[in-house]
Amino acid sequence: MRSPTISQIGELALIDDIRKQFSQKIRGVTVGIGDDAAVIQLGDTSFLVTTDMMVEGVHFNLRFITPYQLGFKLISVNVSDIYAMGGTPHYVLLNIALHRDTPAEFIHMLMTGVKDAMNIYHTVLVGGDLSSTPDGIALSATLIGYARKYVLRSGARVGDRIYVTGSLGDSACGLHVLKKMGKTVCLNKKNVRDFMHAFRKKCGVMHSGTSGFSWRTLEPLVRRHLMPEARNPQKFIRHATAMIDISDGILVDLTRLCNESGTGAKIYEKKIPVSTEMKKTATCFEMDPMVFALTGGEDYELLFTAPQGKKIRATCIGEISTSERIIENSAGRERAFSAEGYQHFR
Repeated sequence: MRSPTISQIGELALIDDIRKQFSQKIRGVTVGIGDDAAVIQLGDTSFLVTTDMMVEGVHFNLRFITPYQLGFKLISVNVSDIYAMGGTPHYVLLNIALHRDTPAEFIHMLMTGVKDAMNIYHTVLVGGDLSSTPDGIALSATLIGYARKYVLRSGARVGDRIYVTGSLGDSACGLHVLKKMGKTVCLNKKNVRDFMHAFRKKCGVMHSGTSGFSWRTLEPLVRRHLMPEARNPQKFIRHATAMIDISDGILVDLTRLCNESGTGAKIYEKKIPVSTEMKKTATCFEMDPMVFALTGGEDYELLFTAPQGKKIRATCIGEISTSERIIENSAGRERAFSAEGYQHFR
């Protein structure tokens, strides 16, 4: 019988299969595969280790992201994993693979973006590897941090409330705008005017006065995709029972959290936080804002659970249940949800 392809298996099932092959207990490894970061115990200190890869043509397209933005984003997405465990990021290792004809200026601007992001998160570069590729660019970063009290995906309990930080769908909507334009935009620089002119032509909008559209509307969305900033959970970490960062869309990541916790969940569309800018832009493209909010990835907000009755500065979108995974729409109709969002190999 022919072996199924990885596209038929899917990303989540593939991870589960790998996890089963390496399920043995290892001394000092408190948490292995299956969370946002591994936890390695050395004495009284819990070290967190995470890694994320970015591949040209899969995670980014140089038609609409600059080298500087790419470097900045590479660090932010890895820091987000450390924050999702309740940790503090510290050390960075970089792996960079480039084609031999890549301009030297590209690597200079890439590393400038890396450095600026590292300054924001107070991390330091301690090493890495540099290689060539026959085609395209591949990047990865490994972050090492620590936590006094780490939070796992597996701690949610029935009755806990489900919270998210910030607003959802901004990054996916920003990517949609960039794809429509097919060009990069240096945030807060002179080519913003040309970008806006192209945007209005694509939307059939003649000028921002009648449409309400301006760079002020698009900038938060485009920025959230190109240069996301990871959310620090310190203001609510003491209440969190389980946590994950939203990298692949809230339905995918809530499914992961429920799988690890062995629970269900009920969430409400009307409680999902969405920005005015995203709603306005989605409407311009005749798209449903809730599709961006529920299935769009790369928001890098935090999704977490906490006991009922806690005062938390985040949006409560539902509650943890025994087993069923339900989403209620604005009309009050319920449907089951699953991992609806971005998955590799699909």
